[in-house]
Formats: sequence, C-alpha cells, structure tokens
Amino acid sequence: MRITKQEFARRRKALMALMEPNSIAIVAAAPEKPRSRDTDYPYRQDSDLFYLSGFPEPQAVLVLIPGRPHGEYVLFVRERDREREIWDGYRAGPEGACSEYEADDAFPIDDIDDILPGLIEGRERVYYAMGKDSEFDKQVMDWVNTIRAKVRSGATPPGEFLDLSHFLHDMRLFKSAAELRVMREAGEISARAHVRAMKLCKPGLMEYQLEAEILHEFGMSGARAPAYNSIVGGGKNGCILHYIENSAPLKSGDLVLIDAGCELESYAADITRTFPVNGTFSPEQKALYEIVLRAQEAAIATVKPGNHWNDPHNATVQVITEGLVELGLLEGKVEDLIASEAYKEFYMHRAGHWLGMDVHDVGDYKVGGEWRVLEPGMVLTVEPGIYVAPDNERVAKKWRGIGIRIEDDVAITKDGCEILTCDVPKRVDDIEALMAG
Repeated sequence: MRITKQEFARRRKALMALMEPNSIAIVAAAPEKPRSRDTDYPYRQDSDLFYLSGFPEPQAVLVLIPGRPHGEYVLFVRERDREREIWDGYRAGPEGACSEYEADDAFPIDDIDDILPGLIEGRERVYYAMGKDSEFDKQVMDWVNTIRAKVRSGATPPGEFLDLSHFLHDMRLFKSAAELRVMREAGEISARAHVRAMKLCKPGLMEYQLEAEILHEFGMSGARAPAYNSIVGGGKNGCILHYIENSAPLKSGDLVLIDAGCELESYAADITRTFPVNGTFSPEQKALYEIVLRAQEAAIATVKPGNHWNDPHNATVQVITEGLVELGLLEGKVEDLIASEAYKEFYMHRAGHWLGMDVHDVGDYKVGGEWRVLEPGMVLTVEPGIYVAPDNERVAKKWRGIGIRIEDDVAITKDGCEILTCDVPKRVDDIEALMAG
C-alpha cells in the first residue's frame, strides 16, 4: 500500500474537524455488481470509503463519530468465515478491521441494524451522501425512522442531514505528496503502454490488438485494471469521443486515437495520443495535429496557481479556432466564431477534468458562481481535440474522418505545473522516429 496508515488517519481527522459538534458521518462500501450468471465484475471499493480507510472489501460501512468515548472511527465489516474464504478469499473481519485498518471499534455487518441506530440516536446531524446508492439510502432512513418511532420513549432523532460529499470531495481535490507519487507512477506506467502501442502498430492489426498490448503493459507493471474503458479508434472511429468497440482493422493512411490509462491503487491516469497507423503523418493529418498540439501547449501554459479553471479551455478554443480558419475549415473572424461557438462542430468537448481516484474526479469547477481558482495539489487533464466528421460535406474530402486528441495529466505546483504523463512522445517528428524504430 503506497498510502500509509498515518495518511488515512490524517484524512479522517481532517474530515472530523470540519464536522459540526455532536454529529455522525456514514460512508457505505460500493455494492458488488453481477456481470453474468454466477459471476461478478471485479470488485472496486467506493472511492470515498477507500480514501478514508484503505479498506478494500465489499459489504462494509465506515462511521465517524467525533468525540465518541469508545472510539471515533468505526467499521462494520463481514465476519471471518472459513468456508467462504476458501471460495472467495481472505476477509479482515472485525478484528482485522481494527488491527490492519486501525478502526477504533468494529462490528459484524450483519449486526448493523441493531447497533448503528444507537450510534445515530442523540446526534444532531448526519453527514451522508444521499443519492449514491438508493438501497443504502433506504436503509439509512429506516434507521432514522426507527429512532423517530421511539421519541415518546425519550429517543432523540437527528434534526439535520448534511451532504458529506461537499466536505469530503473538496478534501479529495487537493492531492498529498503521497497521492502525487502514486499518480506519477500511474502516469509512467500508462506512458509506457502508449509507447508500446506506437512501436507495435502497423497496418492490418485490429484495434483490439493494440488495446491488448496496452493492457499487457498495465498488468506487467502492477496496475491490474484500466482506469476506464480503453478507446482505440482507427480512422473515422477516432471521431467518436467514447468509442470502445475497438473491433475494426487498422488501415494504412489512417490515424489511430488511443485514450487509455491505468488505475494504480485506486488512482487513475488518463492519456490520449493520436498517431499514424503506418508511421507517417499525411500533410492534412499533420496540419490538424499541429493545431491540437499548439492548443494543448497553450493550455498547459495557463495551468498555474492563481489562474482559473476555465483558462486552459479558453486557450484551446482560441488556438483551435485560429487554426481552423487558417486551414479553411471555418470562415469568418476568429472572435465572431468563438462568440457563436462555431468551433464546436470540430471541438465539442471541454479541455479537461479533475483527475484522482476517479477518472472524472470529484471537486467543484465553480465556487460562488465563478470558475474555481487553481491551487497547488490539484490535478487535471488537458485534452484538446479536433474531429472532422466523415460525413461533413461542408469541408473538403481530404479532411473528413480525421479525429485527433492529445491528453496529458497535469499537477499544479506552487510555481506552475508538472506534467505527470510526459514520457510518451507527442511531437510529430518524435512520434515518427519512434515508430520507425
């Protein structure tokens, strides 16, 4: 585990310091999800619960109760069960929850209906992320209603529910030094995977074969899963933003767009590169590619403390619109085309998103109605693109079906920024040289 027990403890302490007196916070584990009959998808813990504890098992509930004499950090977990562990693997059990995950107190999850209402009773406020899991929402309300039914016997139900996400997700937005080390390593692994794909790419391969090479590099480096469904789009498939079929042959003369990143200890990387299947950009491909690269460089130059979240996006819009006018794909004054959002025919998404334990990570983009100010510790992607639809008859045929995106992960430092995914080439000459061997 690259995040220490001491850091998990600091996170819990920091969250409890934000909570009002006489309150309780409740966080549920992610539910297991069936894939097909008698098989489940590989289990991944809820990011919030993992962030506060590192506890990886399903059927668990984390509770924080500031000031509780018997312990402020409580876990409800599955009991040890020798027979089930033979089939499904090791369980920590309540004892392991205390010894391995440093809970102050731990109980069997089967006893939660008997114990948790008593922990909620008498608390003025409940911090809980309502709406994430409808079944657990109902369970929480059943506990509260159990307390309300005993009011005439002297029970005191909570008077207020507060959104836990508002506090916890703002904490998660700012990465610690340890988190940045994990994300840097995830970026390095993902960069090696993209380099591997570039080196092995050739006409006649299937998109899924390049995907397999990427997943191989992830797994061999200890990142057992991708952070999201990998996109490997050759030719016109690169114009589909969330293309994941990855089932078509790669053709000479086409570009291939690969958007893929690994997950390492619950932290994501997110890289996109676009390169020629045969190793050489055509003049049209190169012209559009150079615009996207200039747009990304202009955006990254704005990623520094004191600037606003929207500054990188505005930089990409300016450069891409200017470039499309220069090539004749758009006509008119640049400022008018930006004002009318004419560029969205070719560049329809934003320039990035927060990155962390989730690929599209938590954190507000606006505060008080204004774009958020960038601060050290935040991590975001920078990913401009140009996509010329294959059926766009308003442009010359030579441009149609070209899809290009360039994406890197960028951490804000006290002086500027650090690109966490810089080990994979993105300049035309460097890509062609790598692919030439």
